[in-house]
This record gives sequence, structure tokens and C-alpha cells, in this order.
Amino acid sequence: MAVLPYIVGNWKMNGTRAMLAEARAIDRAASRFPGVEVALAPPFTLIGAMREAVNDIGVGGQDCHVKPSGAYTGDVSAPLLVDTGADFCIVGHSERRAMAHETDALVRAKAEAAQAAGLGVILCVGETEAERDSGHAEKVVTDQLAGSLPQAGDAAAKLSVAYEPVWAIGTGRVPSVDDVGAMHRAIRAKLVATYGEAGAAVRVLYGGSVNAGNAAELLAADEVGGALVGGASLTAESFTAIIGAAAALAEHG
Repeated sequence: MAVLPYIVGNWKMNGTRAMLAEARAIDRAASRFPGVEVALAPPFTLIGAMREAVNDIGVGGQDCHVKPSGAYTGDVSAPLLVDTGADFCIVGHSERRAMAHETDALVRAKAEAAQAAGLGVILCVGETEAERDSGHAEKVVTDQLAGSLPQAGDAAAKLSVAYEPVWAIGTGRVPSVDDVGAMHRAIRAKLVATYGEAGAAVRVLYGGSVNAGNAAELLAADEVGGALVGGASLTAESFTAIIGAAAALAEHG
């Protein structure tokens, strides 16, 4: 069975109950594109309500704690995400790595905790502008990946990797299609080296200023298996255009 392209919206710290109308509209749109797997990661406060509001899309968390429970005020564990209706979790997003000072080892522990609770994992990696300009982007990203990949159990089975160049997130700047393809090939090689044959089936998503205008070109790049979308996932109109681009490529690919 072919692996479906995976289009995931990360709402970040955006979204009140009023925005469930957008989620419902995205859900209705996704039902028209059965050849694409679609998901949204709203704030923790909306996960339960969104799970009840939609039928055809995945719903996930944007982070999780490494422990299943305990005295960790303000944190949310993977089992709590499952209890509220989540089926996946994003870990290692560059904003968490930078602002919360998350290390590769911590990201790996979070990924393993999420998988142990039964969640799928989207593991984020990416280089800064300085690292890109220095010519070391591929080494930076593959080293980051090596330090962050979960190792417990059948880790590759419920894993996706999202390549998000830090300098492209929310800036409107996008790397060239050739650069995206080169990085995704390097990520694929590391996945295969780590997991063997199972690493060939892990979807590698591109993220970083993906929008309706550039989605088709980016999704057509070598080894790109979907997209992790920020701002353009907040409205059904823009997100549906990205889903449609993925569906068209899958149909003709």
C-alpha cells in the first residue's frame, strides 16, 4: 500500500472555540481528498473539542512531557494527550528548541514517551540562517536528527520527520526546491542508516512558509512526503489549497 502524503497544520498558540468552524471546514475538505492524510495540531485547550468536531482528520498535540504524570505544573503528558483525543504529537519544533532550550536528548525522550503512549510522532529538525550560510546545513540537520530520533521499540512505524529551516518559519522566505530536495535526501539516508528498511517508509515533511502559492512546487521536491504548515493552516481556504496540491501530485505521481 502506498504511503499517503501527510499534510499537517500547526496552529501554534492560536485558536479559540470559535475557530472550530475552520477545523470543521478543513475536515469537510479533507473528505474530498482521500489520497491525502490530513491533521491539525491545535493548542492543548482545543484538542478535545476539535476531536469531537471532526471526523476525517487527525488531531494532535504540539508538545508533550517525558513523564506520564507527576508534579510538573503547566506541562502535558503523552497519556493526557491520548485521553483528550490526540492521535499524534509534534516534538522538537525549532521554537521549542530555541525558546525552551530543548536538547536533542530531551526531544528523543519526548518522542519515545509519545510513542510509548500510542501516539504518532512528528519530529522536527532544521538549521539556522547562519548554519545555512556557513555551508554546514546538511551536517547540522543530520546530526540533530541522529540525536533526536526515537530508538525504543518499533520507532520508525509511528514516525514522521519534518524538515523546517529555522530561517524560513513564518518569514515568507523559502529555500530553493533543489535545496529542499538535497536536505530531504540527506534526511532519508540518515533514517535508512538508523532504521534500515523501515527508514525508507518514514514520511519526511517540509515546513517553513508553506502556502497555497508554493505548495505544489515544494511538495514535488525529491523525497518530500508532505508538509507541516503554520499560518496557512489557520483558515480552511488556504489550507485546503495545500491539501489539493498534495492530492494532485499524488494522483499524477
